[in-house]
Amino acid sequence: MAKKGKKYLEAVKLVDRTKAYSVEEAIELAKKANFTKFDASVEVAFRLGVDPKKADQQIRGAVVLPNGTGKTQRVLVFAKGEKAKEAEAAGADYVGDADYITKIQQGWFEFDVIVATPDMMGEVGKIGRVLGPKGLMPNPKTGTVTFDVEKAVNEIKAGKVEYRVDKSGNVHVPIGKVSFEDNKLVENFTTIFDTMLKAKPSAAKGTYMKNLTVTTTMGPGVKVDPSSFAAK
Repeated sequence: MAKKGKKYLEAVKLVDRTKAYSVEEAIELAKKANFTKFDASVEVAFRLGVDPKKADQQIRGAVVLPNGTGKTQRVLVFAKGEKAKEAEAAGADYVGDADYITKIQQGWFEFDVIVATPDMMGEVGKIGRVLGPKGLMPNPKTGTVTFDVEKAVNEIKAGKVEYRVDKSGNVHVPIGKVSFEDNKLVENFTTIFDTMLKAKPSAAKGTYMKNLTVTTTMGPGVKVDPSSFAAK
């Protein structure tokens, strides 16, 4: 544990905690401060000036990142008949109905995202208590409750990420891996930044983008200056 702590402390020295960097500088610095031997994820964290307790200030949705996340999502589709065939043709990893609900009740979670056709949501609701806490419940706002299963599966496989504000007003979104070229991470960052700007609730008062940080899986956070970025 001490060894990891020492590496982290060395990494922290690279980052000026009092400074907010441009997105290009922040991504370059976050990668440089990454000390893991595996290909760590790169994430952006937003601290937003919203009150998530109020229904008109909830922020939730999904966006397809232009360069993906570096992780292939395993997709489970709840569908029947032609829609099940459509899901299989689109490359879904698992397609079924009651059989998969039973498997999940028995503790099976070999998937990352669930897509369900609206007519299956009554069945999926039976395992809502299990899926909800894990953030796996399909939702129309994120495009995972739909009859257009082909589009849903294609987007998830192409690098679709979901975002949701937590109780403290924070949103965490993966934008790629340390092995990505800087410009690809910047493009992904730009996409999610623009999405968050457009998601600003009209009821939100005061400063919207309170804090913006880029970080790797175990590395220190690097502050990004939202005003310099928004001016581009």
